[in-house]
Amino acid sequence: MVSGTSTTEEVVQVEARRLWNATTKDSHNFLPKVLPEVFTSVTLLQGDGGVGTVKQFNFTPGKKDFSFIKERVDELDQENFVYKYTAIEGGPLGKQLSSACFEVKLVPRKEGGCVARWTCNYETLPGVQPDEGKLKEIKEDSFGMLKKVEQYLLSNPNLYC
Repeated sequence: MVSGTSTTEEVVQVEARRLWNATTKDSHNFLPKVLPEVFTSVTLLQGDGGVGTVKQFNFTPGKKDFSFIKERVDELDQENFVYKYTAIEGGPLGKQLSSACFEVKLVPRKEGGCVARWTCNYETLPGVQPDEGKLKEIKEDSFGMLKKVEQYLLSNPNLYC
């Protein structure tokens, strides 16, 4: 079993509050609408979106590695734009990982927009080594999705204000 951390940080031209409202508060509606090639649906299985909520993200058949992932909301800090969650079922759990916890933090920039930082702390299953190529692919996919979200929000300046 190997413990590891992977962090991605990107500058986004959208204000932190708008990005937060779209991707955190309204993810169940927003993500399938803006990224239909990735998500078929996002369902709230338990809770109302706050701490303790369980969400299921269902992926399109194009997502070859897995069809869904369930996540539990562990922390929502709306003042500082910090969102922490834990993968509890599906995705890479049981295949490559025994656990995965995430933190998303949006840091406003004086010059506009924000810095989006995504950190994953994980433990692999016994005998499984982290796949650096796969980690790089996940980071690239995440960056691509973030850029599509950014473009959508820039093209629709009155949404999620």
